[in-house]
Amino acid sequence: MSNNNLSVISLVSIGEHPTSRRPRRAEQDARAIELGLKLVGDNLQTLHAGEFSDDPSQQTALRSYLGMGLAEINLLEMPENADAFLVIAEYLEQQKADIILTGVRAENGESSGMLPYLLAEQLGIAMVTSIADILSIDEVNKQAEVLQALPRGQRRKLKVKLPFIASVDMAAALPRQSAFGPAMRGQFEATLAGSFADEESSGWQTAEAKKRPKRLKIIKAKTAADRFKAATAKASGGKGKVVHGVEESAQAILDLLIEEGLV
Repeated sequence: MSNNNLSVISLVSIGEHPTSRRPRRAEQDARAIELGLKLVGDNLQTLHAGEFSDDPSQQTALRSYLGMGLAEINLLEMPENADAFLVIAEYLEQQKADIILTGVRAENGESSGMLPYLLAEQLGIAMVTSIADILSIDEVNKQAEVLQALPRGQRRKLKVKLPFIASVDMAAALPRQSAFGPAMRGQFEATLAGSFADEESSGWQTAEAKKRPKRLKIIKAKTAADRFKAATAKASGGKGKVVHGVEESAQAILDLLIEEGLV
């Protein structure tokens, strides 16, 4: 699919490996770039907002996006305590893009997943969450057909008017491997962005998060057969046990909580 007259911007961030905590390209952002390259090829615009760090590991993380075949990344330089939402919104208002692609949420920082919603509200455009693909684009009627990823491997087709912003789910196509040569040849087009102080978060107190109950597993099925199996699967029964006495009952409950990782 190639739409040369279409303007597509993909937002990227510096990700974080869940185990080592080292900077890397964000998994969902890389999938968004893969989708953007499928739509418009070399005409894809890529945007990163943040302070351009001298840390080699962070530069390597950004260059891994360039290694996917991008010629450049537009870098909006801003102070560390600035509000990225307002900086990005100001830039996008000037660009008038047809489609804006993001990940569902960042891999570090606040990681609230609110950025695409706030941008859609600020720009006055539609927001589609957790898409797996953009199936077709009708440039005459200014309309796109997208495939939305749902829990248990299900999919739903939606039609949305251009322009719109979409968050790309992990169910989207795997991103291509980053190549060292293009990563080193690619350029950062830096622009000094306006400074919008993040007054709301300046008074926050942060602390280490406590361990939470495990989430239900969302099956990312790729084939129709896998999706049908996931959608029709029934929950298996638990281990039944008849207990007598208060202590034995309490021990059975405690064993279950430990098994589920809740205590």
